[in-house]
Amino acid sequence: MKNSFKSIGSFWALLAAVFSSFLFVSCGDDASTLLRQASGKAGEVIVVCGKGWWEGDVGVAIRDVLAADYPLLPQKEASFDLINVPDNTFTDIFKTHRNIVMVKIGASVENTRVAIRQDVWSTPQIIVTITAKTAEEAIELIKDKSETIFNAIEQAERNRIIRSSKRYEEASLRNTVAERLGGSPYFPTGYSLKKITDDFIWISYETTYTNQGFFAYRIDISDLILHSNGQAPEITLDMLVSARNVVMERNVPGMFEGSYMTTAQGEEQTPVLKWMKYRGRDFGELRGLWEVQNDFMGGPFVQHIFYDKDGQNLIVLEGFVYAPKYDKRNYLRQLEAILYSFEWEEDFNK
Repeated sequence: MKNSFKSIGSFWALLAAVFSSFLFVSCGDDASTLLRQASGKAGEVIVVCGKGWWEGDVGVAIRDVLAADYPLLPQKEASFDLINVPDNTFTDIFKTHRNIVMVKIGASVENTRVAIRQDVWSTPQIIVTITAKTAEEAIELIKDKSETIFNAIEQAERNRIIRSSKRYEEASLRNTVAERLGGSPYFPTGYSLKKITDDFIWISYETTYTNQGFFAYRIDISDLILHSNGQAPEITLDMLVSARNVVMERNVPGMFEGSYMTTAQGEEQTPVLKWMKYRGRDFGELRGLWEVQNDFMGGPFVQHIFYDKDGQNLIVLEGFVYAPKYDKRNYLRQLEAILYSFEWEEDFNK
């Protein structure tokens, strides 16, 4: 698992970021309380935990949750990069970090629990505190609350990206998507319109070696019903993958004649569909790997699929990454957060 955690020797790699973070902002409604700008890299988590606990089963339990493989990437990458900071070296230098997990184990602990706080020493910051009387209790608690711990940090990372996307937005792109779909994500500066037709939109942010792209299109429910003997069809993984492949072949050509984007298939490449709810909106999340037919390009993608306001069509929003020289987790996490920023047009600027 590449770069899943680092030793205390990585402390000094954080110092430059910390010393450059002395931007003061107000905290909440109390203008007299000032917090520094959070430090640390995207996807990085400081784990404040005694060396003995960290190197033993407690540390294993934490890594099993936070350093588990990020889903459906071409190569294995940890969900978060963990840096262990022993309790006695957790000084003010590290308290400004964006993501902190604090582990407190001992007989003096009053309650065995997981507590989540925000913006304690910096902003935007998330702090997850795990307290238990014994290592055995701590391990059981970490396993029991694994989703709570993971989701708190994942949501904090997502919120930072969404906040930045809204603050530094290419508003014309949101308006373009909303005109066709009735709503849109918020696209940050640097993204541009690459292709638009009556039923397909392609938005892209490209550098010399990377491409972060978005697709937006509809699937007509009446077409699905015609292929389901007149009955309203169940939305399945095979159905969505088939629809994706048709849309990609029609709209996303490769560099060579007869080449086009499609969905990778195989024993370790099978896409995964799960149904989710976020801020009152139900949607399907489809993750997988894309490739180019008759070429050697590929990478990860993630889709959000949900009904339009009339319930007559499925809206599909997709983010994909092409970054052959780099790890892809952070690129895909950025795109996924932007997908989560989707709002219906009537909710814009609320």
